[in-house]
Amino acid sequence: MKIHYLSSSAIAISLVSTGVCFGQDHSTSKPNVLFILVDDMGACDLACTGSDFYETPNIDKLALDGVLFTNGYAACPVSSPSRGAIMTGKYPARTDLTDYIPGNQAYGPHKDQLLESQPFCTHIQESEKSLGQAFKDNGYKTFFAGKWHLGEESKYYPTNFGFEINKGGNSSGHPAGGRYFSPYKNPQLADGVDGEYLTDRLTDETITFIKNNRDNQFFAYLSFYTVHSPLIAKEEKIAKYKEKLRVNPDMQDPQYLKIGAEYHKQSQNHVNYAAMIESLDDNVGRLMSSLDELGLKDNTIIVFTSDNGGVSVQSKAVMPTSNLPYRAGKGWLYEGGIKVPAIISWASNIPANRECSVPLVGTDYYPTLLDLCGLKLQEQQHLDGISLKSAIYGGHISRDAIYWHYPHYSGGLGGRPASAIRSGRYKLIEFFEDGHVELYDLSNDPSEQYNLAGAETELASKLLKQLRKWRKNIDAKVPIPNRYYVGV
Repeated sequence: MKIHYLSSSAIAISLVSTGVCFGQDHSTSKPNVLFILVDDMGACDLACTGSDFYETPNIDKLALDGVLFTNGYAACPVSSPSRGAIMTGKYPARTDLTDYIPGNQAYGPHKDQLLESQPFCTHIQESEKSLGQAFKDNGYKTFFAGKWHLGEESKYYPTNFGFEINKGGNSSGHPAGGRYFSPYKNPQLADGVDGEYLTDRLTDETITFIKNNRDNQFFAYLSFYTVHSPLIAKEEKIAKYKEKLRVNPDMQDPQYLKIGAEYHKQSQNHVNYAAMIESLDDNVGRLMSSLDELGLKDNTIIVFTSDNGGVSVQSKAVMPTSNLPYRAGKGWLYEGGIKVPAIISWASNIPANRECSVPLVGTDYYPTLLDLCGLKLQEQQHLDGISLKSAIYGGHISRDAIYWHYPHYSGGLGGRPASAIRSGRYKLIEFFEDGHVELYDLSNDPSEQYNLAGAETELASKLLKQLRKWRKNIDAKVPIPNRYYVGV
């Protein structure tokens, strides 16, 4: 995989914007919102962010039409907590939803794991005023399609959190029975004709909702199951990428780097994964075309992002993608696990073809969208998110730090329980098994190869103190010694 760095701003890391985004605020009142969330897509899985193998012309155009955040982050390296952070504007540690649902606690701690996770909340709390509810309360028609994964009981499904329509959202973290083709066996989504592709169907449902509400303000949240495993794609697209590999023999070698028990993928060449991404891109194009045909393009804010980094580290040498130059992948607090694509577009209102290096984390979408829509912010709800409207239009953003807390093992993905803080260009990770810390200068070392903790002891001590203070202030749970541990 050859990385195309968009510009020096792609690795310019500062929590205070110094004018990296430009343009004027010409926003109109109460625009529509289309929020597109992809599952398990890595930061480098788009052509515009580095991929030579995946083809994403429509998403690339969306980035050109708006602002590409070159430091977009998920709030957690796994699904449910990250999705909960978008919906609530709160860090997963604050809501106690810190692992995917139901998580490893459903099976108990493994005997070869030194630590044991404390119980965590396995649903979005009913007391939360979700992002969907905030828009509904402001007169918007609200719609949800796809993966929800924020509770195992129906009372925690989208229609109880502000969404008037739910097409497919339930407890499942992947298509029921691994079905990307109809029949779907999903109680919240009627089966289509045999052979209908799930990614197409969810887009169809979203387009129908938009057409039916062309005369209303709407908030449509399209949460694709793609590109989560199982990696099932259309045969004609798989054939296309097999041919691409055939004529590009330099791409054929999967190039795994084995570190301990884990394999780290060094290249992008999985044909099924590439085919799934192309189908995703086709459907983003369909959405854009529909908005244009309905005359809604100029007054619709579009968000495109992912819930965590791509799967690029596993205990077996079979995995979809590579996040290079970023380290590791889903399940880890290194950049590869939490850095994601992040695009915000609003034709005629947000400056086009811009890159913004101001860090954006999943909690920020809640206040940012309300602010862009001219709606009242919900300060007591989105406690950990801040509006990035000013950064989008070239202003200044001040935030002392952003935080992550993942006190769990990520199973076959290899990640270890840890917390992290990023302040300015520096990022510190504290690992709970042995208490060791790693400090990286992301502006000079985006691949996190050079641990500065031993050389920059004063800075490391300061950031560690700040991280622990944050955990204490929000009552974050840390893992405890595993009573069943018998060693490796």
